[in-house]
Amino acid sequence: MRRDSLFYQIFQQCPALLVDLLPNPPAHAADYHFFAAVAVKEPKFEIDGIFLPPPGKRPRIIGFCEAQFQKDERLYERLFSESFFFLYQNYDQFSDWFAIVIYPSRSIEQTDLAPYQVLLDSHHVHRIYLDELGSPEELSLGLALMVLTIVEEAQAPAAARSLLERVEQEPPARLADRRGIMELITTIMVYKFSQLGRTEVEAMLGITLQETRVYQEAKEEGRQEGRQEGRQEEGRLLLIRMLTRRFGKLSAAVTQQINQLPLGQLENLGEAVWDFETIADLRAWLKRDRG
Repeated sequence: MRRDSLFYQIFQQCPALLVDLLPNPPAHAADYHFFAAVAVKEPKFEIDGIFLPPPGKRPRIIGFCEAQFQKDERLYERLFSESFFFLYQNYDQFSDWFAIVIYPSRSIEQTDLAPYQVLLDSHHVHRIYLDELGSPEELSLGLALMVLTIVEEAQAPAAARSLLERVEQEPPARLADRRGIMELITTIMVYKFSQLGRTEVEAMLGITLQETRVYQEAKEEGRQEGRQEGRQEEGRLLLIRMLTRRFGKLSAAVTQQINQLPLGQLENLGEAVWDFETIADLRAWLKRDRG
């Protein structure tokens, strides 16, 4: 499964993870905001994710983020090209920068590091190897969510249930979006155990996915439809919400194309959605696979 989109959701839910990931986090790190899929004009670059400092705060230090779960022998060429070009375009906006690269293990890292060793050894670049962080029970909630993505299937259900219990026990003042994090834990498990149906995942976690906000809203709006039609409408609404949360408000044309998809294609889109990095990927999928 594609994990990078899950990581960017984790960052959106827990942007204060900067404090856990960086040995010397910038001032106001807990107040940073995370944005995914940031386009850079001419040439066409698209940065996977950036951390922006809170408005009006000094110093203005920007963070670049990359979650890499497959071997890419040109990762650092791309990362530094995109990051430096962004800094070039916004030279008067930021006083410094950092980059975080997240790997499941050291074996995934780019082989030839020589051209970039001076940067990799500097305080600007921080490489995180998830399998070296420890068990989820020993980590902050945000780091535990990251590690959950690589936990072996045999240990994953217990780890997920433990995280759900932690979320329930957190005081409201310390956890701004309790349901959002619970949904994220559920999403990680659904994609980790893609061979299981929803009922099996519910039993595994000891919860009902329909208790979460997204499922409640989709179910409520589709309740007046027939049973089969209701399930199809629920899936359609859920997909539109997921896509809107990732890429912003969808155009009327894109929404109409999704509304015209039959049930089988809706299910295919639901599986493909986490592989999309930009709205252009969604448009390409609709053009190629709708019917």
